[in-house]
Amino acid sequence: MDIVRKMTTDLNLIRNFAIIAHIDHGKSTLADRMIEYCGGLERREMTEQVLDSMDIEKERGITIKAQTVRLNYQAKDGKTYQLNLMDTPGHVDFSYEVSRSLASCEGSVLVVDATQGVEAQTLANVYLALDNNHEIVPVLNKVDLPSADVQRVKQQIEDVIGLDASDAVETSGKTGLGVQDLLEAIVQRLPAPSGNAEAPLQALLIDSWYDPYLGVVILVRIKDGVLKKKMQIRMMSNNATYQVEKVGIFTPKMQDIEALYPGEVGFLTASIKSVSDCRVGDTITDNKNPCAEALHGFKPSIPVVFCSIFPVDSSQYESLKDALAKLKLNDASIDYQNENSAALGLGFRCGFLGLLHMEIIQERLGREFDLDLITTAPSVAYKIHMTNGDIIALHNPADMPDLSQVSFIEEPMVKATIMVPDEYLGAVLKLCTERRGEQHELTYVGNRAMVVYKIPLNEIVFDFYDRLKSITSGYASFDYELVGYEEADLVKVQILINEEPVDALAFLCHRSEAESRGRQICERLKDLIPRHLFKIPIQAAIGGRVVARETISALRKDVTAKCYGGDITRKRKLLDKQKKGKLRMRQFGKVEVPQSAFIEALRIGDK
Repeated sequence: MDIVRKMTTDLNLIRNFAIIAHIDHGKSTLADRMIEYCGGLERREMTEQVLDSMDIEKERGITIKAQTVRLNYQAKDGKTYQLNLMDTPGHVDFSYEVSRSLASCEGSVLVVDATQGVEAQTLANVYLALDNNHEIVPVLNKVDLPSADVQRVKQQIEDVIGLDASDAVETSGKTGLGVQDLLEAIVQRLPAPSGNAEAPLQALLIDSWYDPYLGVVILVRIKDGVLKKKMQIRMMSNNATYQVEKVGIFTPKMQDIEALYPGEVGFLTASIKSVSDCRVGDTITDNKNPCAEALHGFKPSIPVVFCSIFPVDSSQYESLKDALAKLKLNDASIDYQNENSAALGLGFRCGFLGLLHMEIIQERLGREFDLDLITTAPSVAYKIHMTNGDIIALHNPADMPDLSQVSFIEEPMVKATIMVPDEYLGAVLKLCTERRGEQHELTYVGNRAMVVYKIPLNEIVFDFYDRLKSITSGYASFDYELVGYEEADLVKVQILINEEPVDALAFLCHRSEAESRGRQICERLKDLIPRHLFKIPIQAAIGGRVVARETISALRKDVTAKCYGGDITRKRKLLDKQKKGKLRMRQFGKVEVPQSAFIEALRIGDK
């Protein structure tokens, strides 16, 4: 009882906070300096981006999974504070990770690059923090660089976000400048958590991942009650019960402790075999003395980009299946189901949170599981309204129902926020208009323009981001959020090779672009498919109407080589015989399309 009472009074010595920022503004480096300052790791154990656990995160310089660490900070007032830090991703695709972290904290540290200023994802993450009623401490990072303009960026934070930046902390994640000031600001300005140690256990499940030795590791934030070893816990969503084996914290190394108290963030293990039993946002309670109601969880992650993944070698199908199952254990936002393609064999239709998420998963499958893969062109989820009143969600263009039964089709729309230097604004507006965008807002902050467009998601998933970076020399920042569905004049374009449809190459697009996109793929396939002994027509068709065609000419044996001199009718007879043979061959011949041709043809966005 004494321990419980002691922990209750110590709640005001706990601070739970997330670090939020646009991608590449220095969150992880700043977190490194804070861990270093508080002595979380010895100097010999420190590495660059110590909280980024995957090689791919360190190579690309991005954070993919939100990570947590507990630090003990001796403040200037003489008290030792417990700081639970969460380093969150900056890229738009991983905003789901950010929202989960923010829901388990009371405050946020907003990091803004003093050389770049406020960018699109900075805004998006601030709005997420404000939705969670967070106190926000603004921080200007990279102030030691010659190009840093502290006053301009402070003014930008006030003008664009509406936060008072007069007392913003100035830091440098590289040199460690201002780290103590930042830790003091966290202690002084961010609120302490609330909770009651004597109430029944009520813990929020923030994240879960699979460890080959411990089983499922669950990251929790304790709201009320105490979580101890050997306790019998219950998941409130499915009433599954487990006995707690380990309770611990990250320092950032895993460290076992006896119990977790209100306001604290830590992990537990209980020999759980499947991550699917541990729904993110679930409430964990004491099985003997359960709490009255579940905590308000998180909105489930919704996949927005879909593509099919097939092994190059069909014998690797089982390996791919196992690899996806293992990745799903560590990343619950991946969605996949079996698919069978006539052209590419057995594979999986996968759903992702965005294009970068898709790219990361593909790279991890190749790197961590040594798989050679073919991926189809990315597509989005459409809503098909049937004439009988049914609404079908269409993820794969090859599954498009008969058009005679379709009333109309709706496509997902996004609100895109682009921040760009003034001199590139014209090119950005032109690009958005080309992609069927509808302008909603255009405002200026100094010499930077913030433009808000409503654009179909289908127009973004191909090469929008690459084009945007190209036309703005990399200076534009881009963020988007789904805003619903709208009716559109969409058609399914089918690619036929030797009059046989190839389902892997089918796609949905707006009627105005169908011809140009179809011609683009036909031209590409003409160069990629090797010549056969007969002519091969490559066609793009909408229903029964061919909108583009290319022909691969036949390989010809010189059958008239043995005819020297003599009457022309001898040569004509041999050529006619050859022509008939080629017609028969085309009728019964099978076109072998090499795997490399599919891989190249599916890179539609490349020029």
